[in-house]
Amino acid sequence: MRQPVLKSKEYDADLFRKRIRKIQKKLKKGEILILFAANHKIRNRDVEYKFRQNSDFYYLTGIKEEDSILTLTEDKVGMFCLPKDKEREIWTGIRLGKEKIKSMLDLDYSYDLNDWEKQKSAILIGNHTLYYFFGENPDRDRELLLECKNLSERAREGKFGPHRIEHPHFLHEERLVKTKEEIQILKNAAEITKIGHMRIMRESKPGMYEYELEALLEQEYLKFGSIGGGYGHIVASGKNACILHYVNNDDRLLDGDLVLVDSGAEWNYYTADVTRVFPVGKRFTEAQKTIYEVVLYSQKNAIRQSVAGTAFNEVHEKTVRFLADCLREMGFLKGSLDEILEKETFKKFYMHRTGHYLGMDVHDVGRYFLDGKSRPLKDGQVVTVEPGLYFDPSDDSIPKEFRGIGIRIEDDILINGKEPINLTESIPKEISEIESLKT
Repeated sequence: MRQPVLKSKEYDADLFRKRIRKIQKKLKKGEILILFAANHKIRNRDVEYKFRQNSDFYYLTGIKEEDSILTLTEDKVGMFCLPKDKEREIWTGIRLGKEKIKSMLDLDYSYDLNDWEKQKSAILIGNHTLYYFFGENPDRDRELLLECKNLSERAREGKFGPHRIEHPHFLHEERLVKTKEEIQILKNAAEITKIGHMRIMRESKPGMYEYELEALLEQEYLKFGSIGGGYGHIVASGKNACILHYVNNDDRLLDGDLVLVDSGAEWNYYTADVTRVFPVGKRFTEAQKTIYEVVLYSQKNAIRQSVAGTAFNEVHEKTVRFLADCLREMGFLKGSLDEILEKETFKKFYMHRTGHYLGMDVHDVGRYFLDGKSRPLKDGQVVTVEPGLYFDPSDDSIPKEFRGIGIRIEDDILINGKEPINLTESIPKEISEIESLKT
C-alpha cells in the first residue's frame, strides 16, 4: 500500500538561527569556531559525485551550497559564500549570494568567497583558540596552520592569532541528543526504509542479481522523497553476507541462500540504518533458522537493555556474552565461557560492535567514552542495535550446513527512559513474518 510522499519542510531560518546562537553561547572571549562546507568531489575527469553538504555545516546553517565558510566568535557570526554569477548559475544552479544568506541567518557580516584570503587574518587576530575539525581536509589544515604561524610572528605589533586548536566537541554533543523535530525526521526516514525493505523481501527470487534488489531499494527511496541511501547499500547473498562491508552487489541469487540487506534511506539529511536477512526463495533452512533465532533473541535482549543510564558499552558486553555462550552450547566454540571471552575466540563468529550513534551521519557524532569510561545512554539519543553471527564459508571445521551463513539484524532505537522506542520496529524480522511475505 502506497504512503503519501514525505516532503521536506521549507527552509526554517529560525531553527538555524537558534542553533547558531546556541553554539555561539558556548564560545568565550578569544575563541573562534570555523566550519567549512563540503566541496564537490571529482568522480572521474570533470564529472563530480552528487553533492551532499557537510553535516555539521548543514546542522548550523541549512545551507546546501558548496565551499562556504562559517565563522563564529562570542559576539559575531559571519559567512563567506559563493558569489552571485549569472554565467555559472546557468550551468550549476542559482546561488543564494551573500546578501540573502546574511538576511536568512541574521549574520553580522557576509562576504563573497573570494574575499576569504584577504579577510581571514583579520578574523583570526585576537583569538587564542581555534575550534576546527582538524584532519578532515589536509589543504584547509595547512592553510589555517600557516595563517596561525604568520600571526604568531606579529607579536611585536601587539597582535596575535590562535596558538591552540581544539576539536569542537560541544557542537557534536548538541547533535548527539535529538530534538522532537529531528526524531520525526528519523521516523520519516525509517518509514521510507520500511517500504524499500519490504518490497525486496517480497520480490527477491532465485536467478535475480543483488544489484536488482539494490535498484528496487533506491527506486522506493527516491520515490518517497529521500535522496537515496544514507550510505552504500549492502546487498549480500549467500556467503557474501560474511563480508561485513560487502558493496559489490553483483552476484546472482541462488535458491537456498539468504540475502543480508543493510540499507537505510536518508531523508532531509537524517538517515535510517536497518539490516534484515531473508531467504532468496520461500523458506529458511533449519540451519539458517537456528542461527537466525539466536541473533534475533540477542537483538531483542540488547534493545531492552538500551535504557537511559546504562553504559553504552555494557549493551555490547552483555550481547557478546550471550552469543558466545550460545556458540559454546552449539559446539562452535570450545572451552568455558570465561575462557572464550578472555581469549576472544568468539570473534571468529562475531567481530563487530553491537551498535553506534545514528543521526545525520550513519555513524553519527558524539563521544563514546568520558574520562575513560563508557558514557551512559541518555534520553533523546538514537542508537543502532545490530548483533550478528558469521560462519566462514571456507572453514572446514564448521559443519557444512552452517558454512557461509551470515546473519545481522539491525534496528534504530530511541533512548526513552526505561522504555526504548524502536523506530524501525514495523520492518518485518520474525521468521514467520518474513516467510509470509514470500508466499
